[in-house]
Amino acid sequence: MTPQQTVEELDRYVIGQHKAKRAVAISLRNRYRRRQLSRELREDIRPKNLLLIGPTGVGKTEIARRIANISGIPFVKVEATKFTEVGYVGRDVDSMVRDLVEVSMSLLRTQRIEHMGPKARERAHEKLLDILYPEGRKYHPLSGYEKHSDKPGNLSICIEETDSVSAKRQQLSEELKSGELDEKEVEIDVNEQTTPMVEVFSSQTGFEEMGINMQGLQSMLGNMLPSRQRRRRVKISEARDILFQEEMNNLIDHDELQKEALNLAQESGVIFLDEIDKIASSYTSKTGPDVSREGVQRDLLPLVEGTSVMTKYGIVKTDHILFFAAGAFNVSKPSDLIPELQGRFPVRVEFDALNIEDFKRILVEPQNALTRQYKALLGVDGLDVEFTDDAIEAIARYAFQANVAHENIGARRLHTIMEQLMEEAAFDAPQKLSGKYIIDSRSVEKAIAPLLKNHDLARFIL
Repeated sequence: MTPQQTVEELDRYVIGQHKAKRAVAISLRNRYRRRQLSRELREDIRPKNLLLIGPTGVGKTEIARRIANISGIPFVKVEATKFTEVGYVGRDVDSMVRDLVEVSMSLLRTQRIEHMGPKARERAHEKLLDILYPEGRKYHPLSGYEKHSDKPGNLSICIEETDSVSAKRQQLSEELKSGELDEKEVEIDVNEQTTPMVEVFSSQTGFEEMGINMQGLQSMLGNMLPSRQRRRRVKISEARDILFQEEMNNLIDHDELQKEALNLAQESGVIFLDEIDKIASSYTSKTGPDVSREGVQRDLLPLVEGTSVMTKYGIVKTDHILFFAAGAFNVSKPSDLIPELQGRFPVRVEFDALNIEDFKRILVEPQNALTRQYKALLGVDGLDVEFTDDAIEAIARYAFQANVAHENIGARRLHTIMEQLMEEAAFDAPQKLSGKYIIDSRSVEKAIAPLLKNHDLARFIL
């Protein structure tokens, strides 16, 4: 997507913040431009990491999340406060790269399923058909009873013995496809995991940090140990899913999938590091539990600059992973970060605080605006909700006033206002309320104004 197209797409979900949208769109387009260059030049062009600065609730996280959705790139959002310096109890910073590779694997696996799904479903259907009625068989394989048996749970398949085998299988195939037999039970052989403890250890003890490729170890042990099968009796609908997964595993080249996932994470991955202001120096003390916060900044340096991280799928180079760091910086300042880390985020974007007009637009303009969400939710119970223009104006005004009088939480204030406003309708529908339900400025004032007047109560409710 071109930068203009990216901004247009973001405009469908995020109101305002045009400067931030431009900066993000340019950084993404530059990654595409870099991939079109010669290999020698491409290696020297590093991504320009972004530092997003602005109060909470103005769209920092939403922009990053929407970028991941519309671009189809691996994206991971992490909180800087969850990480600790090496040697302290907590997550190490390398784990965000391992999470990114997992997301890449999931994205590519989903693409494979979309591409190979029809073939896998056809194979699963044929395998299920073979289980239910192998060629040359006159009796049902589950029970051994004939067609007129009245045993409970038996499949009654009216097939004349004089029909050809292909005709019998064709009839059964049509019944399977139509879903008529989904609630019936069938016995299938299911492949069991032969090395379950490897997964336990790999997720608990961090063998990747010691340079041990857990995926390779699992593969080696899996090849050494004989595969085991266990017979299970399940419903046909569940058996179809199990057989589909087995066929997908057979069709997918897992080695190629892992190779592509590593490359996708390295070349197109985005890591969104939220709450980075909480590990700045003014937030930390030189003693006590926060002593490791500055250590987290030092640990982030090689990751953002470019290093190699061992994952269970192989080694990932972080040289070309794009990092977005975001923070409100209402107590600390960007200059409170250690200088080396500041230099790793050369592009700084300041988000604008939201005003009443922004709140009005947020309520009605985004593709899945709050007012549309409540209309759809209560529409399930037969309530036709309608917001008047003066109601939208009042909601935006009260949200802005609450942010000024108390903590400024940005657009998140609209959620609390709307919950208070819609509480009565959400409770009474559908027993006491149905049909047309109009919300005007008087309805908003009745629900919200008393709370704003009581400052102590508003602090806890709004």
